[in-house]
Amino acid sequence: MKKSTAGILSFGIILFILYAFGIKFFESVWSFPGGEVHTEPRAIPLMIIALIGTGVFVTIFLGFPQIRYLWHGIKVTMGKYDDPNDEGDLNHFRALTTALSATVGIGNIAGVATALYYGGPGALFWMWITAFFGTTLKFAESSLSLKYREIRSNGQTAGGPMYTIENGLGRNWRWLAVAFASFAIICSFATGNAIQAFTVSDQIYSEISNVVGNTHFLTAKHIIWTGFEVSMMQIVNGILMASVVALVIIGGIKRIGNVTGFLAPFMAVIYVFSAMLILFANFPQLGESFGLIFQMAFNPPAQVAGVGGGAFLVFLNTMLWGVKRGLYSNEAGQGSAAIAHSTAKTKYPIREGAVAMLGPFIDTIIICTLTGLVIISTGAWEHTEFFVKITETNPEIAQNALATGFYNGKELLNSSLLTSFAFKEGLAWLFSFGDKIITFSVILFAISTAISWSFYGDRSADYLFGKKAILPYRWIFVGFVFLGAIAELEAVWAFGDAALGFMTFPNLIAIILLSVSLKKMTKKYFAENHEKGKN
Repeated sequence: MKKSTAGILSFGIILFILYAFGIKFFESVWSFPGGEVHTEPRAIPLMIIALIGTGVFVTIFLGFPQIRYLWHGIKVTMGKYDDPNDEGDLNHFRALTTALSATVGIGNIAGVATALYYGGPGALFWMWITAFFGTTLKFAESSLSLKYREIRSNGQTAGGPMYTIENGLGRNWRWLAVAFASFAIICSFATGNAIQAFTVSDQIYSEISNVVGNTHFLTAKHIIWTGFEVSMMQIVNGILMASVVALVIIGGIKRIGNVTGFLAPFMAVIYVFSAMLILFANFPQLGESFGLIFQMAFNPPAQVAGVGGGAFLVFLNTMLWGVKRGLYSNEAGQGSAAIAHSTAKTKYPIREGAVAMLGPFIDTIIICTLTGLVIISTGAWEHTEFFVKITETNPEIAQNALATGFYNGKELLNSSLLTSFAFKEGLAWLFSFGDKIITFSVILFAISTAISWSFYGDRSADYLFGKKAILPYRWIFVGFVFLGAIAELEAVWAFGDAALGFMTFPNLIAIILLSVSLKKMTKKYFAENHEKGKN
């Protein structure tokens, strides 16, 4: 069967399942088994088992490469081994920044806040665990993607898990490659696009509302149908964002690389510096913050589960949110970043795999940790659903607080609004507009993430339908930027999480089946003497 036919069939099956069973079928990969009210969890969600399990297996099998080869990855990224004559599209640094631009984004601002809102401070610990073992997954998927990439007649690269599966495992596995590419396209529209646009639009809407109120013609929301309302401000936000993204992505990977090569370091420096100022000012609270993280990770209060629940249920909930948002933040095991790393100018797959390992360290271990510590140390986490549940012993008062969005005079805040509040509180000793840093960061992070994800999606579209599908895909992608800006939070996150989960499985299967080959490649590479100019 032709890949284009298989691709159309794959999308048809996905749409039929979505129509027949709804989004709950896809969400099941992230859900506790046992029904709508999760009072009797029978097992850890399949996605957690797959990600953590594969990460642990590959880490042990390869001998902890995230520790042994990290310094080599740093030297490669610094350009020590660059050879401009090697085949590829981008040098090691720009391949990394393109991948980082997709990962360092809303997950570091809104994703961490959402994890703490529902899972509490302990969720940050499970984000660390996901990052540590996910680093090996990044090493594996990126090395394999470069090993099995294709070089087109015009010199451009075509790589990623779909090529790893088909070229590494053989044509009999093409169905799995098609499944990955199909879900990657869907995920690019939701996780890598609509969620970014929604967060930017929501943040800007909040800022404008604080100035002109909610009844102004720009901010007044109009009911389109039950459960969906939109304001003129959101429409304007969508048009502006879609225009910016279109100007960049229509130019292809080299323009994307040039833009992300500037944006990624610039936005990271601003965000990290601001967070460090807050932690410096709240240094006495850092010990208590780390204590909360470890306590809530392993021994959370049982009352969070409510009637019929227990500590084990809360533990699973905290782990789920940590792993879920950890994956969303660093994309380890998902296979998307491997598409960017497959463009690197090198003939050594392991070399680019070592570069890819830096991603989760920068993204989760550093930036997500800073966000989480800012939210906890400033006391902003007391504005979360989790805090209400562990504090309020009266179920009726707790339910009323969650329904009204206020508890003891404090407004409950989620997503980027929680991080924004934390930065405003944390920088109040210096100036009164700390929340504007989050607004600025959200805009830069979201745009850079959407730009990078457009490349992941068009590589998948190219794999399924050929070069002729790339331009239509890009314009559809731009359309989803606009739709995301006017969408509802729950719907966008749910669909994005579902697609993210399902595109992960084919990638993990390929990593496991090719792990022996990967180990041989790694041993051979590091047995050689790699010096500048002697490649």
